[in-house]
Amino acid sequence: MREEKQFLLDEVKEQMDEYSDFAIFQYLGITANTMGDFRTSIAKIGGEVQMIRKRILLKAAAEAGVELELSNLPGHIGLAFAGADSIEMTKAVFQFSKESDSALTVLGGRLDGKLYSAEDVEALSKLPGKDEMRAQLLGLFEAPMSQTVAVINALLTAVPCCLENKSKQES
Repeated sequence: MREEKQFLLDEVKEQMDEYSDFAIFQYLGITANTMGDFRTSIAKIGGEVQMIRKRILLKAAAEAGVELELSNLPGHIGLAFAGADSIEMTKAVFQFSKESDSALTVLGGRLDGKLYSAEDVEALSKLPGKDEMRAQLLGLFEAPMSQTVAVINALLTAVPCCLENKSKQES
């Protein structure tokens, strides 16, 4: 293997090791500016986008312990590596796919060490992100406490209200 290809292979393998989660996508007819916008949107969530030749991808994946098949990778291939939140990355990829008139098609991905099909990755992208889930969990914890405080407040305000009504009746 030529030195340049070996360098590229090592770089892709390092990225697969560094970012354990990634989405594999096919792209066609995307302008450089549009791809730059996509790279920026992925970078904002801590990820990275890499366009790669299929043969290099297959070799790097094999060295990283990921089993990919050439028959499942049609056209030009790219990888979107996830930063801290893989769900946010998948949401960004599918959002870009919708905005770019399907010039980008998700073929699958690896999330939490497991390979998923395109349909599975799309289903995962529809899940709420970590921040949304945290907000829902806090809301779940907060609801009983706020209801308890409302009941106690109603009891405390009911007594003075009753006393005031009683004093008005006697006057």
